[in-house]
Amino acid sequence: MASIDRVAVCARQVAAGLTPVPSPCVSICRMGPESGLCDGCFRTLAEITQWSRQDDVYKRDVWALVAQRITL
Repeated sequence: MASIDRVAVCARQVAAGLTPVPSPCVSICRMGPESGLCDGCFRTLAEITQWSRQDDVYKRDVWALVAQRITL
């Protein structure tokens, strides 16, 4: 399964209430120079660095943004 497919599946699971909220990281850590997003998990650098310090509400919000970014 391609990394984008794994992220999309997990995004749907988080939206359905999966807990604890997992990290979107798929170990493809490369920032897209034009998009400003990680090519693997579709998060911004700020979202990545804040992840471990934030609560599940923040993490679910980031997952919702990731899901939107995948469909663009």
